[in-house]
Amino acid sequence: MIMKINDFFRNLPKKQCKECGNEIEEQHECYGNTCDECQHVTDI
Repeated sequence: MIMKINDFFRNLPKKQCKECGNEIEEQHECYGNTCDECQHVTDI
């Protein structure tokens, strides 16, 4: 049976940080695999 493309993407596992393992909030323009905390990013 062939899966619908929408179901395929909906069922992908959440992205995890390669450093700490926490879940990463994905952004459409970002391919990074390290969370903001491990990158030491702060809000201005």
